[in-house]
Amino acid sequence: MPALTLSEFADKVAEVMPAFFREFMRNQPAQLRKTGITPPQFMILNVLNRTGESRMTDLAHALGVSTAAVTGIVDRLVRDGFLVRKSDPKDRRIVKVDLTPKAARMVKEAAEHRKRLTMKIFGMISQREREEYLKILMHVKEHLK
Repeated sequence: MPALTLSEFADKVAEVMPAFFREFMRNQPAQLRKTGITPPQFMILNVLNRTGESRMTDLAHALGVSTAAVTGIVDRLVRDGFLVRKSDPKDRRIVKVDLTPKAARMVKEAAEHRKRLTMKIFGMISQREREEYLKILMHVKEHLK
């Protein structure tokens, strides 16, 4: 492949990434489709799965959105039995949210599915290529901070 300018590289990435993400979404676990969980809702469930119970402001910060946006999504997740609200015993003005067992099971199943799909997709390339790809992703991630 000839050397690409940064502009040409951006065009190629824009061309390839939608297909990559479409494959992930197409293979989204049936559990998520059945429950009607949206990608933003699933992002909140994933954050809570990693961090444990959190305040709305912490969730908003983790997702890079407003607290109002998170509150609306959380309201629907509470209504549908995926999250519970908890008062902070030290300060009753603080409300935290956490996963219900139902949500924890769903997130675990989705993570296992995502891992199998990743192994399937990246099993098509060599170990050296996978290592190089991961190295590049980690490098880009560091620059995003």
